Amino acid sequence: MLENLHISNYALIDKVDIQFYPGLNIITGETGAGKSIMLGALSLLLGGRADAKAIRHSNVKSVIECTFRVEGYTALEAYCQENDIEWQPDICIMRREISPNGRSRAFINDTPVNLAQLQGVGMQLVDIHSQHQNQLLAQPHFQRDIIDCLADNGERLRQYTGLYNSFRTAMRAFKAAKAAIARDSDNADFMQFQLNQIDELNIAPGELSELERDRDALASQTDTKANLCEALDALSEGRANILSLLTTVQDCCSEIESSLDPDDRIPSRLAETATELGDIADTLSAINAGIAADSSDLDEIESRISGIYSMMRKHHADTPEQLLEIADDLRTRLARIEDADVVLADLEKEARTTRRKAMEAAKEISMARTKAAAEFADRLMTTATPLGMKNLVCDIEITPADMSATGIDNVEFKFAFNKNQTPIPVSGAASGGEISRLMLSIKSIVGHRMMLPSIIFDEVDTGVSGDVAARMGRMMLDTSADIQVIAITHLPQVAALGQHHFKVFKEDDEDATHTRILELDRDRRVDELALMLSGDPNNTAARTTAIDLLSR
Repeated sequence: MLENLHISNYALIDKVDIQFYPGLNIITGETGAGKSIMLGALSLLLGGRADAKAIRHSNVKSVIECTFRVEGYTALEAYCQENDIEWQPDICIMRREISPNGRSRAFINDTPVNLAQLQGVGMQLVDIHSQHQNQLLAQPHFQRDIIDCLADNGERLRQYTGLYNSFRTAMRAFKAAKAAIARDSDNADFMQFQLNQIDELNIAPGELSELERDRDALASQTDTKANLCEALDALSEGRANILSLLTTVQDCCSEIESSLDPDDRIPSRLAETATELGDIADTLSAINAGIAADSSDLDEIESRISGIYSMMRKHHADTPEQLLEIADDLRTRLARIEDADVVLADLEKEARTTRRKAMEAAKEISMARTKAAAEFADRLMTTATPLGMKNLVCDIEITPADMSATGIDNVEFKFAFNKNQTPIPVSGAASGGEISRLMLSIKSIVGHRMMLPSIIFDEVDTGVSGDVAARMGRMMLDTSADIQVIAITHLPQVAALGQHHFKVFKEDDEDATHTRILELDRDRRVDELALMLSGDPNNTAARTTAIDLLSR
């Protein structure tokens, strides 16, 4: 249940802290006092849109925080665990902060969450029912959800959803295969040509990388051998090589040796140089002989690499492995064309099997809905008739529909409010007040089934008075035996039934108007009820009536 509500710096509220209780909590106050502001703040915790205009002081963030008691709510615990939200076994704290620039942050048990998660948790903690929500009664999904709730169809629907999704998947696979086979059949010759081209290339996994490594190594060896050959050609093997020229120099110097200075050691130095260059030539020759590089091998590797890349470009493949995958896909598609009858028969059989299983589950749901609808119609008439609708006739129609994500039924609520009137859809049958009383009756019936800690009624008793108002209040009180009820009301008959009573009021100071909330003791409740009855808290007759209402 909702235990605490904290609001700060929001609209007319500087700071409000409210402690709520089990049972029926009543909130009253004059029109414009700020009751709707409180609900607006609370709706932010259910994922409502944040607006920086609602911030009272523009230099301070607005904060809305609620504390809920959640013992035993296993579905909520599972949701939090699935979404990595911190779970505490007894309380759940939801907080929304709105900064002056309009940005907001949300937290659950101090875990930052997005708005979808905030809404997912909030929907399992509180149901806010207002006059605006009355239009939901005419919506098919709302009507179906009510019947499913009363039929305990939750688990059946979860199982059906899985089966229905399996059927949809199988059906899509069958249709896709049928279309693909028809399309591929028209292109079978071209596909076979493409496959033959790839197969003829006979690419091995990892081959391209290995070829590129071999090419780089061979290219390096070829360059080395070319340089060695050029060096040897200049040094010893060419027609006019260095060593032969050096021999000529030695011969010439031998002829003029007598003219040379012995200290210059020209002949011996030339001989040493010739010996060293000869040794270098022998070393280079030995290195060259040890390198087995053939340009034709490099050309062959380059041709192979070029062929692979050409095929990759033709098929828009980024890697040879993708090219092999394309070949496998072509092979599979061609085989599927060959075995089209068997392939389509198997897929159709799977679709039929999954549809049959989904249909069996849908029929169970439909049977439960039909039974629950009849019981609900009777109970709704019994519950709502005392609320001033003595001629009410309720007809819940469950009619066949095409299989969908929600089953095989159309669910439609039809009502008649006047004698001898044929029931018609609620959108055309009921006034606003009648819809309010119907919705209150529905919530009172399904409240304990909704597994919600709290339900809030926002002026659902508008437009009624007297004995009907008292009965609506009694209905809220009865509902509060199962779940916490917070009711905002203008009716003293309803307010008097509250086990706890809060008053919202405005207060002015020198600077601004402020919204306040106060829990009333018995004496102040008498004042408030007298004010609601007569407009004067000191009116003797009104005070007597107020005391009488509180004593019932």
